[in-house]
Amino acid sequence: MTLADRWLLPEGVDEALPEQAAKIEHLRRTLLNLHESWGYHLVIPPLLEYLDSLLTGAGSDLEIETFKVIDQLSGRLLGIRADFTSQVARIDAHCLKNDGVERLSYCGSVLRTMPSGLDGTRSPIQLGAEIYGHGGVESDIEVLSLMLQTLSSAGISNLVLDLGHVDVVSGVLTTCDLSNEQESKLIELYKTKDLPELDRYVDSLSLSDAHKQWLVGLPRLCGGKEVLGQAAELFGEVNSSINDAIVLLKKLSDVVCQRFPSVGLHFDLSDLVSYSYHTGVVFAAYVPGHGNAIARGGRYNNIGEVFGRSRPATGFSTDVKALVALADVVVSKPKTVISPICSSDALWKKVNDLRSEGYRVVEVLDDLYSGCADFKLDFVDEAWQLMPTQN
Repeated sequence: MTLADRWLLPEGVDEALPEQAAKIEHLRRTLLNLHESWGYHLVIPPLLEYLDSLLTGAGSDLEIETFKVIDQLSGRLLGIRADFTSQVARIDAHCLKNDGVERLSYCGSVLRTMPSGLDGTRSPIQLGAEIYGHGGVESDIEVLSLMLQTLSSAGISNLVLDLGHVDVVSGVLTTCDLSNEQESKLIELYKTKDLPELDRYVDSLSLSDAHKQWLVGLPRLCGGKEVLGQAAELFGEVNSSINDAIVLLKKLSDVVCQRFPSVGLHFDLSDLVSYSYHTGVVFAAYVPGHGNAIARGGRYNNIGEVFGRSRPATGFSTDVKALVALADVVVSKPKTVISPICSSDALWKKVNDLRSEGYRVVEVLDDLYSGCADFKLDFVDEAWQLMPTQN
């Protein structure tokens, strides 16, 4: 790298300059305060951990996204977090050990080996909330409602909520009694939504007509609430887990319509974009014209088992930087005061008194101060006094 190129950042890694940084920090505080008002306790996991702990129970997709480094002290392999969920599960299972319901929230930087979605970022500021210790529909409703309230508080409108359930996919695949190779191929086709190739592949399998109908019909169950009726008709005799999943999705959609009537609803019953640790309902929020989901969540009941406590869990996450880019975040700026260099005790006291009152006081170190100031400190009548500037 030449001297002229040393200011360049790696592809997909960005930084926030003062104006954007102020918006990010303002929104971070606003949203964490919202989560606190719902009863969620803030946790701050470390940026890196031993790799086997960081990826335990997380699935191969997260492993691919995780940067690995060698610990110079122990010689063991470390991972830089690409997602918070495994860390928060470890905290709930190993550190807090609460037998009751635990509500936890977090916000911090994550780093990924590959860009996330179309915007190409590898360094989101991930904010999220999770509930441990409750497996009923009530906690699914709470987390989903908190996610939508979080996006609303960030100033995001015109939301479309995408709902799915992993038991629909797993129920169909299990009933069809497929080999591991066949199942992997179908999952790949469901993820890419390559319907013509899916039709050709399913037609080549030695399966009953009913099984083939289920496999090719599953990814076509996309759309509004009518999809749930279509799914119930198509899969009515497959197994009870699919029926239970459809009933749950109906309950969730009814609550969303009641609490957030302006949010559009979309159902995708073959959604497999989320991390593989999900075990139940999965959901994502979109803004029309923006290709990536701006928030994702779902249920992941078994993630804490590897840390010694298998507790039901559900949660969601979003990227604060993405929210700032999409919303008109307004930061109230304090009144700015310019001051001479504090060369006396009286001026030092006056400056600190003003700062404690909420003013932004800048000592002018030279004649080149380029900021906008509302007031200046002048020594008038034997005292330092706040005077308006001539802007």
